[in-house]
Amino acid sequence: MAGEWWSDLREAGDWSQYGKVLGEFRVRYTYPTLQLRERADEVLDHTPELKRVLGAAPSGTTFCNHSSSNRGTAPDWRYVELLLRIATRKHALLTKAPDQGDALVGWWAQQHQRLGGSIGTFRVTASPDVPQELIEAFGGPAAGTTPPRTPPTETVDGPGPVAEPAVPRPRPAAPSPPSPAVAPVLIGSLPTRASAFQDRTGVRDKVDRACEGRATTAMTQVFSGGGGVGKSQLAASYAHQALAAGTEVVVWVDAAESDQITTLYAQAARRLEVASTGSENAESDARAFMDWLSTTTRSWLVVLDDLTDLDAADAWWPPPALTGNGRVLATTRRREALLSGAGRTVIPVDTYTPDEAAAYLHERLTAEGITDPPEDHAALATALGHLPLALSHAAAYMINEGVSSSEYLDLFTDSTRRLVDVMPRGADTERYGREVAAALLLSLDAAQKSDPVGLATPALRLAAVLDPAGHPRTLWASASLDAHMRAQRGEQADSGPAPTGAARSALRLLHRYGLLTDDARNGARAVQIHALTARAALEITPPTELPAIVDAAANALVEIWPEADHTDRELHAVLRANTDVLHTHAGDLLWHADRRDVLYRTGQNLSNTGLYAAAAIYWQRLAAESERLLGSEHPDTVIAWANLAASYGRAGRTEEAIGIEERVVAVRERLLGSDHLGTVRGWANLAVSYGHAGRVQEAVGIEERVVAVRERLLGSEHPDTAIAWANLAASYGRAGRTEEAIGIAERVVAVRERLLGSDHLDTVRGWANLAVSYGHAGRVQEAVGIEEQVMADRERLLGPDHPDTVLARGNLSVSYAEAGRVQEAIGIGERVVADRERLLGSDHPDTVRARGNLAVSYAEAGRVQEAIGIGGRVVADCERLLGSDHPDTVRARGNLAVSYAEAGRVQEAIGMGEQVVADSERLLGPDHPDTVRARENLAAMRDE
Repeated sequence: MAGEWWSDLREAGDWSQYGKVLGEFRVRYTYPTLQLRERADEVLDHTPELKRVLGAAPSGTTFCNHSSSNRGTAPDWRYVELLLRIATRKHALLTKAPDQGDALVGWWAQQHQRLGGSIGTFRVTASPDVPQELIEAFGGPAAGTTPPRTPPTETVDGPGPVAEPAVPRPRPAAPSPPSPAVAPVLIGSLPTRASAFQDRTGVRDKVDRACEGRATTAMTQVFSGGGGVGKSQLAASYAHQALAAGTEVVVWVDAAESDQITTLYAQAARRLEVASTGSENAESDARAFMDWLSTTTRSWLVVLDDLTDLDAADAWWPPPALTGNGRVLATTRRREALLSGAGRTVIPVDTYTPDEAAAYLHERLTAEGITDPPEDHAALATALGHLPLALSHAAAYMINEGVSSSEYLDLFTDSTRRLVDVMPRGADTERYGREVAAALLLSLDAAQKSDPVGLATPALRLAAVLDPAGHPRTLWASASLDAHMRAQRGEQADSGPAPTGAARSALRLLHRYGLLTDDARNGARAVQIHALTARAALEITPPTELPAIVDAAANALVEIWPEADHTDRELHAVLRANTDVLHTHAGDLLWHADRRDVLYRTGQNLSNTGLYAAAAIYWQRLAAESERLLGSEHPDTVIAWANLAASYGRAGRTEEAIGIEERVVAVRERLLGSDHLGTVRGWANLAVSYGHAGRVQEAVGIEERVVAVRERLLGSEHPDTAIAWANLAASYGRAGRTEEAIGIAERVVAVRERLLGSDHLDTVRGWANLAVSYGHAGRVQEAVGIEEQVMADRERLLGPDHPDTVLARGNLSVSYAEAGRVQEAIGIGERVVADRERLLGSDHPDTVRARGNLAVSYAEAGRVQEAIGIGGRVVADCERLLGSDHPDTVRARGNLAVSYAEAGRVQEAIGMGEQVVADSERLLGPDHPDTVRARENLAAMRDE
């Protein structure tokens, strides 16, 4: 960079002094990035030679980074020149403007003197490349070659550069000491910078954006967030930064109590000598300090830490400053509209990001010689919810006790340990001053006294038994929670009855006090609470109050759980997650007769949403738990076992389902009698499983009896009677009694359309069964029309990934193939195979069946080798999963034999075809459609 004016700068002098002066200049000179960028553009428009150097106007952030002296190294002098040009132009404009106040003009003159004096220590050497206005404003030749200039007494207007007051330049060996009048003054107990402090880039970006456009008024920013998220540390970081940058007055106020604001303000007034002489009135002195803030030309920062009583503090917000030289930061747990009044900007502060949390643990522990794998830091940070307060205490505990991250994680997740055990007071190395639990719940007492009075604690305890990741806001509008809140209010004689909607009001109260978050933008997880806040709340909940809390939460979840709408998969997942967390906290309490419905609703929901494997695991655990608590023959235990069997059936574990269902029927026959509806339901479920296992005749016999009993006990048009008829129709279809199946299926559809409506899932299922029967009867076009509608209905009602929707797609693919629309059949069939492998697994019978149907479509399209490859795999899978005598296995062999014949492997085809005919006659009977088709295929093979 030889030849430029800064190339002769000698690194002599105190870089920290430069940084200090530059920092003050930033604060005074409307430093917000947007304005700085605008000023830079303005200057560059008049200095083409600087454009040549920089190429383009830098962003405010780039400008700040490159014009700083960072850790004792030189700045990028191109940017320093830009800074000096800005100062020069600004001062020239102000001194020419008659409407500018003397204080403002005087401040810029002083600022030039300090900035020029600091940079002057680095000896800007005279050069043809030195811009004239810089020479006139900030010196000229190197010290010792030209005497210092003295300020002229007036400025001159005219063409060319505007002459400005020249600045005396101190000698390099003895720079001028700072004036006592502008020496930094710190008032209050500013916390020390936290160990392994994380810069919180995301939050700082919000702060910078909030600063934009605030050049002429005091910038007031409020850090709002829950307990322990590091708001005070962040504010302290800004205060330390301000001191380092040369801000002249920094006031740190512990604002948890409003009288502390008055006390610190009065102390500041006395310290700055602006209090009334001999005054002993703290409030009067405090107001004198506020007056001083609004008129002084000195730079200042006021921090109001931990604002709690917003109404009491409202009169003590620092006023706007005359020259934009002041700044206000506040921290609070509160979330109120009042915070953003009077031009204040609220900056939400949340927990660390995962990367910040892991970085904190790495830096803090590595400094003490504890070197854990990064994945251990990440796991611990996740368990602690990335909460800075918790991470600080955990790291201190690990350092004190010499344990690793994984060892501490084991201690933390031990449910027998309280927070005080794993985060003791002795681990408060950053001097938060409170145990973690107390710090997290600090605002609870104030919230409990706020309207609605007395409901903050009950509401927080209820939220604490739910999933910290979030639950639906509608829960707080439920009758169950409202009744619970009214009961809690009723126990407080002096509070009066709770109003309607008390639960919703209590929720908003907790949100305002930062004890949880209620944000509709989070959808089904609108209401969130930090896991450690929930743990702290539960640890102080009396055991005698937990049953009522569990009762309210359980009933509210059941109340808001949609039974018919399965399209909102996120909502269902959130409700299941909340039930799981409630179950964890409640334990055996949830098995009370009035509460256990939510446990059964969760299992049924897993099945209804098509999560069959997960449902099987859930019901297995629930059935064992019910047997332990209620006994093996309690009706609810038997229901749990029946649901487990149904889940096994849907998951393709047919033989296991049959074993359980036979046991359920036996227990109910003995305890309830053969005509009890519970017993009849057990027989109906067993018949369905017999049908899936290929035991078709047994299924038909049971289902005919179930139809008769339900018609007698419930009537011919009861929904359960319609289910019995539908199951019988399906079994008739499997048995080859196609016309009987069609007659029943048409009747079932008509009844359901009339009783349930066309959009009810049972009605749609009835249409699907009828379409299958039409297909068996060769009424292919009718089947196609119905199946297209069924697929559209299920996609709309259940979503595209529900197993029943995929089933509809598969049936349509088969009908397309039978209708000669082979390419369409292949396209759908390939998707069905992929969907079933993803949703059900490669070994589920429905997945194997889908592969078999795709192989048939490939054969119809002439892709015989592909059909043989898939068909051979299907036969092997059916034999392994279903047995060699299952009708599906026999059918798969028959399809493979046809493909062999089409490939010219006639003898293999005939041998296999003969076996298929024999098996079909033995298993299905000589007149079954599958047997007839097998004989026809064998005859065609022999004719080739």
